[in-house]
Amino acid sequence: QVQLVESGGGLVQAGGSLRLSCAASGSIFSINAMGWYRQAPGKQRELVAAITSGGSTNYADSVKGRFTISRDNAKNTVYLQMNSLKPEDTAVYYCNAEGTIVVDTKADFGSWGQGTQVTVSS
Repeated sequence: QVQLVESGGGLVQAGGSLRLSCAASGSIFSINAMGWYRQAPGKQRELVAAITSGGSTNYADSVKGRFTISRDNAKNTVYLQMNSLKPEDTAVYYCNAEGTIVVDTKADFGSWGQGTQVTVSS
């Protein structure tokens, strides 16, 4: 079992910044990819940004140049620095991690965090 705990959401005015954090814990052998997704009311969950263990990143077009994803492999933690926030960034942000756990044997895992609300006022 792998648990993901997110923090850093909140209410901010348009143009402001927030930093989200997500820490993974459990019987983790390795984490391949970590990412952030978001889901606004009435919309499907969408990828915001992802990062591999080697540091390769991928961003949604809507956040390129404004958001930066990073990770601390030693702490199994991923961050999302969000700058120049817009009202359309308002959503519940979810952390995701995929990798390998070790209990009796190795097994693949994919886990989601509980979500953190980000609200951007105009």
